[in-house]
Amino acid sequence: MLTTAGFRDVLELGTESRFDQYDLNLVKPRPLVPRHLRFNVSERLAANGKVLLPLDVDSIKSIAEQLKEYQVESVAICFLHSFVEAEHEELAKEVLQKYLPNIYISLSSQVSPEIREYERFSTTTANAYVQPLIDSYLQRLEKNLTKDGYACPVFMFLSNGGLAEVKLARQFPIRLVESGPAGGAVFASHIARSHEESRILSFDMGGTTAKICLIDDAQSQKANIFEMARVHRFKQGSGLPAKIPVIEMVEIGAGGGSIARVDNLGRITVGPDSAGSEPGPACYGRGGARATVTDADLVLGRLEAEGFADGSMSLDEDAAKQALKNNLADELNMAVPLSAYGVAEIVEEDMANAAREHATENGKSLSDRSLIAFGGAAPLHALTLAAKLGIARVIVPASAGVGSAVGFLLAPVSFETSRSCHVRMSNFNADSVNQLFREMSQNAHDIVSSGAPDQDRKEIRHAQMRYVGQGYNIPVELPLNELDTGDTEKVVAAFNQVYRNLYKKLHDGVDIEIVGLSVAVSTSLSGPGSLEIKKSNDSIQAEIDHRAKLFDHKTGNYLDVNVYQRDALRQGHQIKGPSLIRDKGTTVMLPSGYSLAVADNLSLLIDRH
Repeated sequence: MLTTAGFRDVLELGTESRFDQYDLNLVKPRPLVPRHLRFNVSERLAANGKVLLPLDVDSIKSIAEQLKEYQVESVAICFLHSFVEAEHEELAKEVLQKYLPNIYISLSSQVSPEIREYERFSTTTANAYVQPLIDSYLQRLEKNLTKDGYACPVFMFLSNGGLAEVKLARQFPIRLVESGPAGGAVFASHIARSHEESRILSFDMGGTTAKICLIDDAQSQKANIFEMARVHRFKQGSGLPAKIPVIEMVEIGAGGGSIARVDNLGRITVGPDSAGSEPGPACYGRGGARATVTDADLVLGRLEAEGFADGSMSLDEDAAKQALKNNLADELNMAVPLSAYGVAEIVEEDMANAAREHATENGKSLSDRSLIAFGGAAPLHALTLAAKLGIARVIVPASAGVGSAVGFLLAPVSFETSRSCHVRMSNFNADSVNQLFREMSQNAHDIVSSGAPDQDRKEIRHAQMRYVGQGYNIPVELPLNELDTGDTEKVVAAFNQVYRNLYKKLHDGVDIEIVGLSVAVSTSLSGPGSLEIKKSNDSIQAEIDHRAKLFDHKTGNYLDVNVYQRDALRQGHQIKGPSLIRDKGTTVMLPSGYSLAVADNLSLLIDRH
């Protein structure tokens, strides 16, 4: 990393905040760039972009020699106040490229042109960290697709829920972080729109983690910062910040491969570490000996040993029982099925607690929402999770096992850009705001139109606003037309409405300020029926495929339950719990007290009765 002289330790210092005030042995995340590879550069810009000290070009030449000696592949250039004026960063890049023509260079003025040095430096170094690997992979992907005769354009899915051309992903690979879970949120939004559900809790549970997202009016919540590589289990502030547009969700280390154990207090704990796919859960028969959530689901009867993963493999129930016995049941002096139930209960309670906390932080309720469950493991736990949260309806859509992948196909081509802008409403300067909006809008439209030249596009503008003296800001949507000084009251009224919705009260007499602007441009979304399966007027009863054993924790015994094949279900079919519905990529566990109806798009609508 090249940075303004005196600021190379910003990555180490961070914000100087402690994510746990009472942990005497607190360990902060290590910077991606070690100190000996963070170089001081003689240059300095003022906060308004004025040059206080010209860039020392000779020092860049000297640094280039050291980079060559260290065999550095990628460089982040992060100068002070470059988000206002990028001239020094661009010149430093030009000089470096003369001496190191094959090196990757990320400029903070391009990756994250916003105020706050630590977040900007962290985001840019993360971009530089992954760029050689991602760029090499995407080059090979494009080359091999062309070789195989694919002449169509290639798009990548971004963390904000939109698509972008490969060239953008190669330049800003940091925007791909968390893109997989974001695909799930797009999928859930589409399902919510299809069923005209206005308030949704999206629940995506796979092999390593579970993701929860709040969706209102078919729109998932957005954020402009994300935290990576947390060193403390899901504790905010313990990771490295990336200032990029993302779909806001909470992630819990609870997936099918999450490892269960007994802690020092004699309690069952699950995750965040995972058995992964190799060796995987004990029941995979690949040498894994530690108990996992998948092992527990198999012993409970929620999964069946035969026909797992659409028949591609069989599960070893004896190995699952042995792993639970060795790691949990013997130590806790309880029966193996009961220890399996304990694993499932802990996982579901962890997810419920995370959902409650996430809703509380956003000032929203959960009991008036429907839950959309997808991912390989979510339908196994969705009904018990919903009961803990007081949610009455659960929707399991068609293709639930691969919901995130379907979300990729539903996403629009889009791009979002942000810039810092400091304007107080008591002295509102509409010209500076309009100028920035024009530049950002043109940039975003150019990027989107290059990927989808013939499609209609929509634009949304936001201002990041706060009361003077506050440390955090909130996004306030602004109109697309140019503003003038007479619009001050309208902008303030928009801020007041958002602030009141979040915090229930305003602070009269305190000035309000804009600290940043953002513009999002996207192509129009497909209609809700774009991927729906043809409607069926079948009214026959669902046919039972076979019977299976499902553990009942209340009696400690196994119950005989009906098992249905999902691909045999049609619109109008109804099923009562307890039952299992086997799908190609997942299994739906329907407990007692719930009934299921099949919708016209083959979604399973599950309600308490």
